[in-house]
Amino acid sequence: MNHDSALARTAFLDHDSPEVRRFVGQALHGAGTSDRERAVRLYYAVRDQIRYEIYGADLTRRGLTASQVVRTGKGLCIHKSVLYVSALRCVGIPGRLVFTDVRNHLSSEAVREFIGGDIFHYHALTSLRLDRWIRATPVFNRLLCRLYRIEPMEFDGTADSVYHPYDERGGTHMELIKEHGEFDDLPYDEVLAGLRREHPRIFVEGTDDRFVAGSLAADADAEAARTAAPRTD
Repeated sequence: MNHDSALARTAFLDHDSPEVRRFVGQALHGAGTSDRERAVRLYYAVRDQIRYEIYGADLTRRGLTASQVVRTGKGLCIHKSVLYVSALRCVGIPGRLVFTDVRNHLSSEAVREFIGGDIFHYHALTSLRLDRWIRATPVFNRLLCRLYRIEPMEFDGTADSVYHPYDERGGTHMELIKEHGEFDDLPYDEVLAGLRREHPRIFVEGTDDRFVAGSLAADADAEAARTAAPRTD
């Protein structure tokens, strides 16, 4: 099978940019030469070095380029998946973007209010080709998972790493509602139209490509305080 389309450079997946090359070089310093080891190294670099933040997300065409994600050091699932696919392609590993609708049981009250419920549309993850096509989600960084009391997703390059099935207490965290498909490039117009249609309240008023300001870490603190058991003394 010809995987050229899953290795191509695009305006969003600008894997030949100095920023992406530098990010990849630093992530792979001292790594082995196997595709599996490099894919795993890059997964953890994107997962934990790029902060997951839904608030203030820049959804302009420039803001969703891999090079700009490296510059800002943060983004939501779309930004981080764009960077991971670009990093994979930078070292010759075929990669694609995957978009789904998911129900997130552990989103904060503030996020649920903004997105209009517990279903997030056009959640992004990735598909990559090693000895076969597998999926990986380098999205929720370790610190954020600790704040929200969920286990971070691990990836060993042999099995899918897709959704958090349980939180630390054994409760369901995330479930797939719908899959939109796999894409060799970011389907920008489709994704933005879907987000505007399904989550209009999370956009800054008067804009259609930037999310409102805030902080997931602050939300986590507020959620912990809200759900804490009352003192009895």
